[in-house]
Amino acid sequence: MAAKSHKHKNGKAPRSVNKKAYRNFELIEKYEAGLELLGTEVKSLRAGQADLDGSYARVQGGQCWLIGAKIAQYQQAGHTNHEPARKRKLLLHKAEIRKITIKLEQRGFTFVPLRIYFNDRGLAKIELALARGKRKYDKRQKITERDQKKDINRDLRKYRK
Repeated sequence: MAAKSHKHKNGKAPRSVNKKAYRNFELIEKYEAGLELLGTEVKSLRAGQADLDGSYARVQGGQCWLIGAKIAQYQQAGHTNHEPARKRKLLLHKAEIRKITIKLEQRGFTFVPLRIYFNDRGLAKIELALARGKRKYDKRQKITERDQKKDINRDLRKYRK
């Protein structure tokens, strides 16, 4: 019997997902960036010890930084451990950074991390999105639409047999 593969489609199993970002923001444009990490941070990420809640990305001095993301300390590291909530550099092309900077200067846009994962080559990547905050009525409207779809599918299930 063949062993089941635990990989996500395209080999991009997320190590950490920012679920609140999907709920609280309207995602406009997505970007993929590399992360500049220390060795103990990589080991901790592979163990799934990351938290993206409340984190954001910011462009400062022509470079992009991830702020507020917490990667737990690696227990076996001893005295060479990293600081859990430090600023981490994001690796993006200059053209992408320029484009993002122009969008961020517009009112209402923010740069939010969505998930951290390892690509096929084993490199840590982060998926970021230019986003605009949702209003309360937008959230309510989405919930009612989802409930209506569930009701329709439930009613149609009777007739599909």
